[in-house]
Amino acid sequence: MPDQDVRLQCLQQWLEPQMQTLFAANGWGAVPPATLQPASSDASFRRYFRWEAAGRSLIVMDAPPPQENCRPFVEVANLLARADLNVPRIYAADLDQGFLLLSDLGRQTYLDVIDSDNADSLFGPAIDALLAYQQLPMDTPLPHYDDALLRRELQLFPDWYVARELGLTFTAEQQAAWQRVCTLLIDSALAQPKVLVHRDYMPRNLMVSEPNPGVLDFQDAVYGPVTYDITSLFKDAFLSWPEPRVQGWREGYWHKARAAGVPVQADLADFLRASDLMGVQRHLKVIGIFARICHRDGKPRYLADVPRFFVYIEAVLARRPELAELGELIAQLKHAAEAAR
Repeated sequence: MPDQDVRLQCLQQWLEPQMQTLFAANGWGAVPPATLQPASSDASFRRYFRWEAAGRSLIVMDAPPPQENCRPFVEVANLLARADLNVPRIYAADLDQGFLLLSDLGRQTYLDVIDSDNADSLFGPAIDALLAYQQLPMDTPLPHYDDALLRRELQLFPDWYVARELGLTFTAEQQAAWQRVCTLLIDSALAQPKVLVHRDYMPRNLMVSEPNPGVLDFQDAVYGPVTYDITSLFKDAFLSWPEPRVQGWREGYWHKARAAGVPVQADLADFLRASDLMGVQRHLKVIGIFARICHRDGKPRYLADVPRFFVYIEAVLARRPELAELGELIAQLKHAAEAAR
């Protein structure tokens, strides 16, 4: 029997007494017969199931150790709740087994419904939620986006995309250029004011919910650059927006952040440059991650979105001459990959 089926049996055995306790504590009566259906999965090893019965709906998370650790999810959920964010309520948890019983924030993500007509009305509450948690005091013991973490993320690009996907190795000159690019991006990130960073704040992880939005997939939160999440929100893995519209949203966020006391850069031009460079760091990381998911985890579908991130990078290269070396490096890799076909 596959390991996942064994885990599902263990999860169901764990779930039964948790449901009895939950129903009794809330005066809901006897636990009715229910269905447990797959709700979603993601690029990690986590799985989600939807428990449904008698008009009630709950979510069950299966996060198998040692690949996954539920503790950060619980800690960050409690932290975000302090900012009155709509995050899943944790009804029961077995952190050693990797099982959580959660409230259900709905069936539709922003990604499911967002379009050019409703984007403003959806991104407005998303920005308000972002500003709310960026105002939280940094008093919870979370990791920081330090030099080592930023460098590890950037290294995913040569290790997995260049080496494994393209089958190429940097020349000595390319390696030197890559290190200079990394130093520029890391120095920019570390110079920014620090706030709580979700690290994957994008439409796929925001739910159409009440209040809007429901916020998911926050377990990797750290303290880090103030531009990180606002840049991620509009430079998504699965949909793209016209650059002038993104510019307007970023400027609108900057004005609201200043009014709210969030420590953004005092000058709009400095904020936009920091956002651009932060985005490039993230785009290079994501390209590497998608290649790793393909070659290590056997999930090739994510590679289809790699070109979108190169388009994001190219848009920044066109207005940031300090990144000219990165543009030259990408052009060289593209040429070498095409020649090798």
